[in-house]
Amino acid sequence: MFPVARAARSLVARGIQHTAVRQAHRKHEPNFHDKYGTMVLLGGATMFTAVWGYVLTQLNIEWGISPVGRVTPREWRE
Repeated sequence: MFPVARAARSLVARGIQHTAVRQAHRKHEPNFHDKYGTMVLLGGATMFTAVWGYVLTQLNIEWGISPVGRVTPREWRE
């Protein structure tokens, strides 16, 4: 292996090791997602279900009805 490539590899490996050691010794402080992530997800799912439940049950939408035979043209006004 070339000396330059060997030196670059060792620098990268040393940087990764330092990062791993630094993160292992650091106290983990809960952030917003750790504290509230599940509740935000459940709240969003509840709102989604409630809104679409209302839309599908209360707005009297006729689903998949073909207009063929039901729509009659009006007389043309000149």
